[in-house]
Amino acid sequence: MAKYDFFIAGRWRNKQSIEEVLAVVRGAGKSAHCFTEHPHDRDEAALTSGSAEEPTQDDPLVRRIFEEDMQALRDSELFLLVLPAGLSAHMELGAAYGMGKRCLGVGQLEKTESLYCMFEKVFANLDELKQWLEANNG
Repeated sequence: MAKYDFFIAGRWRNKQSIEEVLAVVRGAGKSAHCFTEHPHDRDEAALTSGSAEEPTQDDPLVRRIFEEDMQALRDSELFLLVLPAGLSAHMELGAAYGMGKRCLGVGQLEKTESLYCMFEKVFANLDELKQWLEANNG
């Protein structure tokens, strides 16, 4: 049995929308892993700022975040991408799909991409996600 019902991914700059999705998922009685809730030794902004002080892939914090996220992804039943999303979140989509996870999206796709066929379903908004969760609860 999976540790989490959902692994929620997205773009850090889209944090407010991600947290709204997380609240809807949990409001439906589902468990979720979400990167926005996991504090680390350094300010998250340092990883997303693009400054000259940005850590490299060799940084132990970067490695730890990677390992934690990959384990949480393995421990999740479903993958949910909050759109718009960045490159890392799209890479997580590919990893989830490769692991055989059911992949869902919420938000508007910016353009047609054949690899978006990885999604079982893309909900246009939170209301559609809520309806789906209600219909699939249990």
